[in-house]
Amino acid sequence: MPIALAWSHSGIAYRVTPWPEVQFERLYGEEWVAIAPAEEALASSAQTCGPLAWRAYLEFVPADVREWLGGFSFKRMEALQVVARCPELLPALVDTPALTAFVAAHGSLRGTAGPAWAEISAIFERRDVYGVLEWLGLPASRQTLTILRNISDRDVAKRFLEPLRSMLWEPRSIFALQRAPEITDRFLARACHALAA
Repeated sequence: MPIALAWSHSGIAYRVTPWPEVQFERLYGEEWVAIAPAEEALASSAQTCGPLAWRAYLEFVPADVREWLGGFSFKRMEALQVVARCPELLPALVDTPALTAFVAAHGSLRGTAGPAWAEISAIFERRDVYGVLEWLGLPASRQTLTILRNISDRDVAKRFLEPLRSMLWEPRSIFALQRAPEITDRFLARACHALAA
């Protein structure tokens, strides 16, 4: 499969098949088997799947998805999984790219064993992006979306997700986040450290 993206994690071979199927697979013996990859396996792809591999893969992806994925670097594989499993979310994710990290990590954020892509799609269909925010444990408000839009790096590190979610429920933290014209990784690190203290 020449335009599949392939990588290895802990000695195990993984690949993702071309758009529009976007099947994540793992090599078992001689056979590729469809799986729901762990977050760690997806994170490993950032070291192996470089710009050349992505350029070839993205040739077959719709232009709007290609443009949106192009804004990611370390979290591009996670973003691909989100948009492939929940394509209806794309307009909301284009508007608020940092939301992608929360949707990608929904399993660990909600404490569930596996992915819940169908549930996310159903919630979005019924209650739009505010339902998804609530389902992720974030305040379902325009204020939350505004703060998430101000995050400068759409490749939000996983270590910031839980502290940021907690901060969004604290009135003092919300005011500090709202006053920041640009929320950088450095700002998040300081704010998360202050929250933990």
